[in-house]
Amino acid sequence: MNKYSTGCVLALAAFGSAAAAITATPLPAKAGDFQGMTCGELWYERNAIYAENGYCFKTKAAIKVFGKGCFAPNGKLSASEQQTVNWIKHWERKKHCS
Repeated sequence: MNKYSTGCVLALAAFGSAAAAITATPLPAKAGDFQGMTCGELWYERNAIYAENGYCFKTKAAIKVFGKGCFAPNGKLSASEQQTVNWIKHWERKKHCS
Protein backbone atom coordinates (compact mmCIF):
# COMPACT_ATOMS: atom_id res chain seq x y z
CA MET A 1 0.00 0.00 0.00
CA ASN A 2 1.42 3.42 -0.86
CA LYS A 3 1.35 6.40 1.46
CA TYR A 4 -1.35 8.10 -0.63
CA SER A 5 -3.88 5.27 -0.31
CA THR A 6 -5.04 6.36 3.13
CA GLY A 7 -7.97 8.69 2.77
CA CYS A 8 -8.01 8.54 -1.02
CA VAL A 9 -11.79 8.11 -1.09
CA LEU A 10 -12.32 11.55 0.40
CA ALA A 11 -9.60 13.21 -1.63
CA LEU A 12 -10.87 11.79 -4.90
CA ALA A 13 -14.43 13.01 -4.35
CA ALA A 14 -13.33 16.26 -5.97
CA PHE A 15 -12.02 14.35 -8.99
CA GLY A 16 -15.36 12.77 -9.82
CA SER A 17 -18.05 10.46 -8.53
CA ALA A 18 -16.58 7.41 -10.28
CA ALA A 19 -13.26 7.99 -8.55
CA ALA A 20 -14.92 8.42 -5.18
CA ALA A 21 -15.68 4.69 -5.05
CA ILE A 22 -11.98 3.80 -4.80
CA THR A 23 -10.92 1.85 -1.75
CA ALA A 24 -7.41 1.83 -0.34
CA THR A 25 -5.77 -1.10 -2.09
CA PRO A 26 -2.23 -1.87 -3.22
CA LEU A 27 -1.32 -1.70 -6.88
CA PRO A 28 -2.59 -4.66 -8.88
CA ALA A 29 -0.01 -7.40 -9.32
CA LYS A 30 -0.71 -8.16 -12.97
CA ALA A 31 -1.36 -6.00 -16.00
CA GLY A 32 -4.72 -7.70 -16.56
CA ASP A 33 -5.87 -6.52 -13.12
CA PHE A 34 -6.28 -3.01 -14.54
CA GLN A 35 -9.02 -4.14 -16.92
CA GLY A 36 -11.72 -3.98 -14.24
CA MET A 37 -10.74 -0.55 -12.93
CA THR A 38 -12.66 2.63 -13.63
CA CYS A 39 -11.02 5.63 -15.28
CA GLY A 40 -10.84 7.34 -11.88
CA GLU A 41 -9.16 4.33 -10.31
CA LEU A 42 -6.65 4.10 -13.15
CA TRP A 43 -5.91 7.83 -12.86
CA TYR A 44 -5.33 7.51 -9.14
CA GLU A 45 -3.09 4.43 -9.38
CA ARG A 46 -0.94 5.97 -12.13
CA ASN A 47 -0.51 9.25 -10.32
CA ALA A 48 0.12 7.58 -6.95
CA ILE A 49 3.17 5.92 -8.51
CA TYR A 50 4.45 9.30 -9.67
CA ALA A 51 3.68 10.87 -6.28
CA GLU A 52 5.65 8.16 -4.48
CA ASN A 53 8.62 9.19 -6.60
CA GLY A 54 8.38 12.94 -5.99
CA TYR A 55 6.71 14.02 -9.23
CA CYS A 56 5.80 17.72 -9.39
CA PHE A 57 2.11 17.77 -10.35
CA LYS A 58 0.75 20.60 -12.45
CA THR A 59 -3.00 19.93 -12.68
CA LYS A 60 -5.37 21.19 -10.01
CA ALA A 61 -6.93 17.73 -9.57
CA ALA A 62 -3.57 16.01 -8.97
CA ILE A 63 -2.33 18.77 -6.64
CA LYS A 64 -5.55 18.53 -4.64
CA VAL A 65 -5.12 14.76 -4.20
CA PHE A 66 -1.34 14.41 -3.94
CA GLY A 67 -0.16 17.89 -2.92
CA LYS A 68 2.29 20.38 -4.40
CA GLY A 69 5.39 18.97 -2.79
CA CYS A 70 7.89 17.38 -5.07
CA PHE A 71 11.20 15.85 -4.13
CA ALA A 72 14.06 13.87 -5.58
CA PRO A 73 13.98 11.75 -7.69
CA ASN A 74 11.34 14.14 -9.13
CA GLY A 75 9.21 11.52 -10.84
CA LYS A 76 11.93 9.15 -11.99
CA LEU A 77 10.45 5.65 -12.05
CA SER A 78 12.09 2.27 -11.72
CA ALA A 79 11.74 -0.13 -14.64
CA SER A 80 8.94 -2.05 -12.90
CA GLU A 81 7.10 1.17 -11.96
CA GLN A 82 7.40 2.41 -15.56
CA GLN A 83 6.01 -0.91 -16.80
CA THR A 84 3.05 -0.57 -14.41
CA VAL A 85 2.43 3.02 -15.57
CA ASN A 86 2.58 1.87 -19.18
CA TRP A 87 -0.06 -0.81 -18.51
CA ILE A 88 -2.28 1.73 -16.74
CA LYS A 89 -1.94 4.14 -19.69
CA HIS A 90 -2.80 1.28 -22.05
CA TRP A 91 -6.07 0.67 -20.18
CA GLU A 92 -6.81 4.39 -19.94
CA ARG A 93 -6.53 4.62 -23.75
CA LYS A 94 -8.56 1.43 -24.26
CA LYS A 95 -11.35 2.75 -21.98
CA HIS A 96 -11.20 6.22 -23.60
CA CYS A 97 -10.39 7.92 -20.31
CA SER A 98 -9.70 11.62 -20.63
